[in-house]
Amino acid sequence: MSNIRLGQWLYALVGVLLLVKTQGINVGITYVQNAVAKGAVCLDGSPPAYHFDKGFGTGINNWLVHIEGGGWCNNVTTCLARKNTRLGSSKQMATEIVFSGILSSLQKFNPDFYNWNRIKVRYCDGASFTGDVEAVNPTTNLHFRGARVFVAIIEDLLAKGMKNAENAMLSGCSAGGLTSILHCDNFRALVPMGTKVKCLSDAGYFINTKDVSGALHIEGFYNEVVTTHGSAKYLPLSCTSNKRPGLCFFPQNMAQQIRTPLFIVNAAYDSWQIKNILAPGVADPHGTWHNCKLDITKCSSTQIQTMQEFRLAFLSALTGLGSSSSRGMFINSCYAHCQTEMQETWLRADSPVLGGVTIAKAVGDWYYDRSPFQKIDCPYPCDKSCHNRIFDPNELPINLDIYTIK
Repeated sequence: MSNIRLGQWLYALVGVLLLVKTQGINVGITYVQNAVAKGAVCLDGSPPAYHFDKGFGTGINNWLVHIEGGGWCNNVTTCLARKNTRLGSSKQMATEIVFSGILSSLQKFNPDFYNWNRIKVRYCDGASFTGDVEAVNPTTNLHFRGARVFVAIIEDLLAKGMKNAENAMLSGCSAGGLTSILHCDNFRALVPMGTKVKCLSDAGYFINTKDVSGALHIEGFYNEVVTTHGSAKYLPLSCTSNKRPGLCFFPQNMAQQIRTPLFIVNAAYDSWQIKNILAPGVADPHGTWHNCKLDITKCSSTQIQTMQEFRLAFLSALTGLGSSSSRGMFINSCYAHCQTEMQETWLRADSPVLGGVTIAKAVGDWYYDRSPFQKIDCPYPCDKSCHNRIFDPNELPINLDIYTIK
């Protein structure tokens, strides 16, 4: 009997391994050692890093550069909290990570980009790769050098073959999605002139709106990020010439000036924004929103109404994209955050759809100019294709200040 049980267990294990094998692959880390001499380093002074899976076949000269997310740090205290984690030091990063979704190398799961050179850039500066402060306080040893890191990584990739790129796309999730907006035109300027370049932001369209207490909490937070990291000179001059630099961290205030084609994938009820912009802990001292933020089905009718108002504010902020036909958008009504990196939301039989179209198809059709895509979902709870996030309450307090706004 024990042999039968062992056989069943091994069969199940093989099934799990096959699932991992078919939906994602492990890709090793590359450290950009020569960036250190340029001062292009993580918060702790360690070299920047990325994971690179080489293209093949017809995709050998196509490049997808995808930026990792992970919030921001807005002062010395919060940056020190990140400094000795994977979000502040390449010494703490996993040496292998799984590539799935838009990074998958399997045609079945990523038909338009599977054979491209696919890179995931690790995020270790805390300011969406915008900072550049020359001075380093010897007491903290904090390096605010994100803008230099971005350039150093792109230069390293150019030397590894991206100088021959025919097609290129800068993408990213969350804080990385904001990077792909803020650096979109910079990326286009760094790659060869003849390359077809577009940018994709997944869950990176963070909006400036009041929290449940009536305060503009996120505006103050972004202003501190920009001040701490010396980001102003790396934000678009078209915005900083007439607005405070902190306001130019919001896509709604600068995206219209972006000349490179840009696609926005975002949930209208983005779970990170609901938890940290609409109802951050500082605005909800009694924890009224606690259960709602963990699971949208636990929200009261009043909370749902507040979230519907947030959705309208988000849609209003989207007008900051401008009306160019080169813009794409997939705005669904899910309680989700980052939908391109996970196979289940990028492309699978049960993936989210708008008008019957998956995110993978919408982005692929837009990139290759097969058809434009600009769709906004009906309000929650109309969309039954959503994969709404449910958060474990026991996981929330762990390293909260590293990933979210308090």
